[in-house]
Amino acid sequence: MKILVVGGGGREHAIIAKLAQSPKAEKIYCTPGNGGISAMAECFDVGATDIDGVVALAKKLAVDLVVVAPDDPLVLGMVDALQAEGFRTFGPNKAAAIIEGSKVFSKELMKKYSIPTAGYEVFNDSESAIAYVKQQNTYPAVIKADGLALGKGVILAQNEQEAVEAIKEMIDGKKFGDSSTTIVVEEYLTGPEVSVLSFTDGKTVVPMISSMDHKRALDNDEGLNTGGMGTVSPNPYYTEAIAKECMEKIFLPTINAMNSEGRTFEGCLYFGLMLTPKGPKVIEYNCRFGDPETQVVLPMLKTDLVDIMEAIYDHKLGELNVEWSEGSCACVIMASGGYPLSYPKGIEIKGLDAKGQVEGAQVFHAGTKLADGKFLTSGGRVLGVTAKGLTLNSALEKAYEGVEKISFEGAHFRKDIGQRALKALDNDPLHLGYKDDMEDYIEENGVYLRQ
Repeated sequence: MKILVVGGGGREHAIIAKLAQSPKAEKIYCTPGNGGISAMAECFDVGATDIDGVVALAKKLAVDLVVVAPDDPLVLGMVDALQAEGFRTFGPNKAAAIIEGSKVFSKELMKKYSIPTAGYEVFNDSESAIAYVKQQNTYPAVIKADGLALGKGVILAQNEQEAVEAIKEMIDGKKFGDSSTTIVVEEYLTGPEVSVLSFTDGKTVVPMISSMDHKRALDNDEGLNTGGMGTVSPNPYYTEAIAKECMEKIFLPTINAMNSEGRTFEGCLYFGLMLTPKGPKVIEYNCRFGDPETQVVLPMLKTDLVDIMEAIYDHKLGELNVEWSEGSCACVIMASGGYPLSYPKGIEIKGLDAKGQVEGAQVFHAGTKLADGKFLTSGGRVLGVTAKGLTLNSALEKAYEGVEKISFEGAHFRKDIGQRALKALDNDPLHLGYKDDMEDYIEENGVYLRQ
């Protein structure tokens, strides 16, 4: 098969790396791709949101499958345009992608079909929104832009002043363009966060291995929100009992709700969950693979990804047995100095040659370009250094060993990726299948402690 992947970040690199393992993948193309992706796929200079351009490229290359990975082209209807020309695709159509494209749609869907989520109100004028926030008088207050905003459209206002500023910036100042002319003001939920990506063909839903993202820019979950500074998988807070509850109360009800609305979802549906004292609740849906969650989830996938994507297109996902590796996976993001605010580009990256790689670690390129044989930075999040291990500890050690081999001026990464997960495991190493490693633990009064 000839496969075209649309996108150009770390997520797309991870997807391509997994597709390349399939004996069916004869040739992989990517547009626009990046410096690292160009080693695995032939890249083209067609933008990820250029629907006509991508359709024309798919025709020119006569591809057998098009994987549309980012949110923007999905919400704009790229899958519809490709299918209209007879292409087999992976990703939801425009009608289904609205589940991420509009926070208002997704919240009202959950309310209508009794899917657990935070309480909320919708506003399109700042005066009413400010009056509501003052009346509620509970902080932090969660203020979300309705539409897509590059993962930055959520403000956690710590007090009234911050809430008023955020509301005015979004609605009156159009901080995120048309995406923030309507906003959602939401109650603040507490508890461990869990990301669960799932494969679905609109009938069957197959949750992938769970993961834990680290959104804040600095150690100890401080600093600004980012697109994600690292991930670990599986998430130790996501037990079998919680997974069963999520399937019954969230995953299947969401798929059925979308079907009832005439918006059948086919592709990867991402569930951002909060495990609250009152049970799991949905924080957000994404209509595609998460980034950087994909970098720790797909390396754990044993089943052929091409087979899964074809089964989804043919509505035969229920006939496929999707299998996962034992152990853990960790990803540490290396970002440009200044990210998530302004940052320089074009800085040479050292240590990405064959000698700079750690055995068992993979480097997924997020924001790089290749020029005159040298890798240069070209984005905020530059690289995702990823490693698998029998335990989370060994995966993290290997990932950080990989990070130490790579350098570029101003490089910034968190030093505490996975530490919260390790603390959770210290209290229950058994439920993740760590029985082989019990010599690493001692038991004191029914609690397991890492030696």
